[in-house]
Amino acid sequence: MNRLDVAGILGPGGLIAKAMPGYETRPEQFAMGQAVAEAIASGSHLMVEAGTGVGKSFAYLVPAILAAAEHGKRVVVSTRTINLQEQLIHKDLPFLESVVPVEFKAVLGKGRSNYVSLRRLDAARARADGVPGESAAMAKLHRWAGRTADGTLADLPRRPPEAVWEQVQSDGGNCLKQSCPRYRECFFFKAARRMWSSQVLVVNHALYMSDLASRTCGGAILPDHDVAIFDEAHTLASVAAAHLGLRVASGAVANLLTGLDNDRNGGLLAFLKLEDTRPLARRALHAVDAFFDAVGAWQVSHGFPNGRVRAPTGLPDAVVEQLRKLATGLGEAAGSVEPPEQRVELDAVRTRCEGFARDIAAWLAQDDAGAVHWIERDDGRKSTVLARAPLDLGPTLRRDLFERVPCCILTSATLAVGVPPSFAFSVSRLGLDNVMTRHLGSPFDHDRQMTVFLSDGMPDPSTEFEAYERAAIGAIPHFVSKTRGKALVLFTSHRMMAEAVARLGPWFEAQGIRLLSQSSGEPSSVLITAFRDDVDSVLFGTDTFWQGVDVPGEALSSVVITRLPFGMQDHPLLEARLEEITRKGGNRFTDHQLPEAVLKFKQGVGRLIRSKTDSGIIAVLDPRVRTKSYGHVFLDSLPRCPTRVEVPPFVSVS
Repeated sequence: MNRLDVAGILGPGGLIAKAMPGYETRPEQFAMGQAVAEAIASGSHLMVEAGTGVGKSFAYLVPAILAAAEHGKRVVVSTRTINLQEQLIHKDLPFLESVVPVEFKAVLGKGRSNYVSLRRLDAARARADGVPGESAAMAKLHRWAGRTADGTLADLPRRPPEAVWEQVQSDGGNCLKQSCPRYRECFFFKAARRMWSSQVLVVNHALYMSDLASRTCGGAILPDHDVAIFDEAHTLASVAAAHLGLRVASGAVANLLTGLDNDRNGGLLAFLKLEDTRPLARRALHAVDAFFDAVGAWQVSHGFPNGRVRAPTGLPDAVVEQLRKLATGLGEAAGSVEPPEQRVELDAVRTRCEGFARDIAAWLAQDDAGAVHWIERDDGRKSTVLARAPLDLGPTLRRDLFERVPCCILTSATLAVGVPPSFAFSVSRLGLDNVMTRHLGSPFDHDRQMTVFLSDGMPDPSTEFEAYERAAIGAIPHFVSKTRGKALVLFTSHRMMAEAVARLGPWFEAQGIRLLSQSSGEPSSVLITAFRDDVDSVLFGTDTFWQGVDVPGEALSSVVITRLPFGMQDHPLLEARLEEITRKGGNRFTDHQLPEAVLKFKQGVGRLIRSKTDSGIIAVLDPRVRTKSYGHVFLDSLPRCPTRVEVPPFVSVS
């Protein structure tokens, strides 16, 4: 038998090669596996950029399994996307369990709000009885709950309205634990027992960062662990900023209060016959509406165009007082409520009211000098959001993650910039002090599989934006025609994408090529499936489509990058971070904007070659890769491959 180590499993003639006929041992995968094993053994942090095709998941899972099975270490693997989670839990880990002769327990961990609470569903169904629409929705959920295997949103054929799911989701604030009449059947506690007894736990970045935030308040969602592995680590900073900050949405507060009291079904207070408390809920709702109306008016008259709030607004805090009065009233009323499951439901609403009051007060005070505050408008949900995020994530991540967990492994295909590869940007934005780094290229033959086309004669988008936009839209057909469709066209602007759809729609129709676009409003998963199934189609996408799109084979034969993906400088958080770099004497462009854009550029290019049999072209329409001094950093960061310069003939779009 092979030695039970990384070499004996991943190496030439190892257990995986014997179990998988035709499996090719990859030196890059073996090197990464050894580096991960060394980091775990020494209790060190490691950052690894490994190109597409290296087989990163096996490279970190094998040493993680050995550490768990042979040395009793608990490992948490965190990913950004659901697709990768499902690959790990349903494909990679079961395969390794069948190959590696050690016993280990691997579990998928989900956030509590993903699970239905059977007790809350029973109560919500009783409250909805006879109410048009709600009664049918609750009955449908009840039937599903009787047959579902795991009781999570992922198992529902269609996601229910947010207001409906909020009434039935599992929530720590109103949990009766062992006192609950449905405790033995509870989906969440069954999952929690599996999670806390697992040796390898697979979660997502959002859940992991929620756990960090909970620990600052003395709680914990995830079990303590010895090793944290972050795949898709290039997204970790943005997820951390979202979860380690503060967000109060007017819609969320209003939904909570209308659930207490409304004209449709009376609400929870009417159901519990707490008539004396209903006026408190009405006054709180009126105060919330008035407050957020005042926030909107303040933003129009005093605020900055990007929503950033640089100093306390001076807005009255009457809403805080009304929410606190309501919370007090709910607490007093709860004492008379029976049975206990109804009392705890009311108490949970009280806790949320207190939380909203606390968060609004904190946002109004703006007494955290290390935070950035801003106002967002969510037009889709017709909601105003008060947001706050830490200016520098480093201190928090350093204290609560990197100094607490002995070994953190961070890996992605896009963590390093330039030649020689530099990890400085990725390391600094996460606050890593002592970390080993490894750069491992892709095993694919990009010299043979990929050609990069650069456009000549294009206007400069930074000085001639309108002319550039017309030219870029007009150039898209030229490059799409090279592969007869089969193209992913990436934009940095929703507006430009919508304009391209409007102007090029007739051309695509004339060519018999189906045009799919994110501007249609269809879910990303639906668009990607349609793109994959219709081999000759073309897909237009913005931000989220620069990463996570995995379409191997002929269906994706070209990637067209319409513009270099520099971030929106006017986003409040980025604006503040750039100002801080300048204040400290740094260069905001070379220290932040350029490396961030290069990493996203690499992500976009990485959509093309997903297997050793793929081939195709990359077309970069932005002339700055050739005309600006920094342009070579983008091209130098790509795998070595042929590059050609063309003057594209433009399709008239005027």
